[in-house]
Amino acid sequence: MMKFFMPLALCLVTLPGIAQAESGRDMLVQTAFVVRDRSVALTQLAGVEAAAASTLAKAPGDSEALLSRAMATSYRAKLTHSRSEALSAKAQFEALVAKNPHDAEALAALGAWHLSAVKALGALVARGGLGARKAVGLDAIDRALAAGGDRALFPGIAGLLRLAIDPGDARGAALIGQAAHAGAATPVDRLIQRRAAQLELVLKGGNAKLIQALANRLLPLGQFG
Repeated sequence: MMKFFMPLALCLVTLPGIAQAESGRDMLVQTAFVVRDRSVALTQLAGVEAAAASTLAKAPGDSEALLSRAMATSYRAKLTHSRSEALSAKAQFEALVAKNPHDAEALAALGAWHLSAVKALGALVARGGLGARKAVGLDAIDRALAAGGDRALFPGIAGLLRLAIDPGDARGAALIGQAAHAGAATPVDRLIQRRAAQLELVLKGGNAKLIQALANRLLPLGQFG
């Protein structure tokens, strides 16, 4: 097993009464931002995958179910430190991007996959063990930003990832500022916007260790370390 940090693949959903999640995406939000118990999180992910499998049995091309399944796989890779799960998530995200190259959610998830691996393992190990590349991740994230419109979600996640890797990343700091003042039409945009605002305050202090630690904690699944 390789220790592999896979946050995101993003919680790109609206956030209803979070304690009463119904859809697979709602459950992913709970897992990413609320649940503190690893076994509970894994049980939730299994439920997401079962629901996605049921949908895909009836509609194999359902993009919502495909993305939910891929995100669940990526989250489990983080929680179990599974290389095989991480590679499976990568393949699923790549297939989604190939299917729709302008899908901001799939692009962001693929970008996060690469950047999270680099963050956890370092550039050389991430590339050799998983085929993860920082340049590929940044390109996918930038494409997600271009496709995502004026939403706090995309610059927020991009900024958090950049600063978790390098707390001195000027582009990451700018993205956090953008997210803190961007459009927040959906609950998940507002959730990420609040997190960006938290980090924006710490950025003003200039303490690199605090910036990096907070960026890591504010990412999806950051509560698991």
